[in-house]
Amino acid sequence: MKVLLTGGAGYIGSHVCNSLLDIGCDVTVIDSLVTGNKNLIPKKAKLIISDIADIKKIESLITKEKFDMVMHFAGLVRVDESLKEPEKYHKFNFEKAKTFLNVCFKNGIDKVIFSSTASVYGNPRREKVLESDPLNPLNPYADSKLKLENFIKVESEKFNIQYIILRYFNVAGADEKLRCGLVSKYSSHLIKIACEVAVGKREKIIINGNDYDTFDGTPIRDFIHVSDLADIHIVSAKHLINNGKSDIFNCGYGKGYSVREVIENFNQILTKKINFEIGPRRDGDCKMVVANPEKFNKFFAWKPKFNNMEYILKTAVDWEKKIK
Repeated sequence: MKVLLTGGAGYIGSHVCNSLLDIGCDVTVIDSLVTGNKNLIPKKAKLIISDIADIKKIESLITKEKFDMVMHFAGLVRVDESLKEPEKYHKFNFEKAKTFLNVCFKNGIDKVIFSSTASVYGNPRREKVLESDPLNPLNPYADSKLKLENFIKVESEKFNIQYIILRYFNVAGADEKLRCGLVSKYSSHLIKIACEVAVGKREKIIINGNDYDTFDGTPIRDFIHVSDLADIHIVSAKHLINNGKSDIFNCGYGKGYSVREVIENFNQILTKKINFEIGPRRDGDCKMVVANPEKFNKFFAWKPKFNNMEYILKTAVDWEKKIK
């Protein structure tokens, strides 16, 4: 497979890039490096430093290279920032992405995998969210992702595009060979912040709200290991290459952990306990988001390899030590 991959200098994009190279794919990465880290891009991948909305540059690349597929990861990911700068998120995650995908579709790339988010569901009405459940984004980040989902669906009719839209739940952990992991100065990821406390980069972690309507008052999330998520992309890519039909899938394990439970799990594997404090709720947060992952698992007869909170936390903290 010859794959064009945007956002390969990011957390999930770099893992998928490594996984594609591991199975012998030819990968070209487009990344502006605005939020990405160049060191995460594997040496075997070709790197084009460019804004995804640079039409001339993208068109020239696509017509020259003849890619089988595009995987679109590029975008801004901070919910807190999106609430402060909604126009920025609309521009980067929707307008620029739309421009880029239009160039792809008009120049013969007819297969796309898009990294979306479980936050398109908002506050789910049931314990485990189905792909067919109502969509109600609660923040500009989620809204920008949903807009692009809808754009891809509409364009697929026009250009006869096959797509897979993957709605990620909470992605965590790092590559077991420590080739890549999460690098971010301003991360709002619970496990990333806990790792920073564990290795001494921060003094404590703030739990945002302990008055939610959950069993211990803290929000509940479904955490999926980034390497399993990368494998989901490989499975999806093979499906599209074999002319499989377009679809939307949840990417999670179907098990929820509260924020407090994650910290307690962490404290069991660390010699020094993590300090935490209760702080106010964050705007745009919902109380519980857990996947029903059966659609993907059954359709592809797929099983996760790393569905283990201890393993997720261990790889995350090992990576944090490496980049210390």
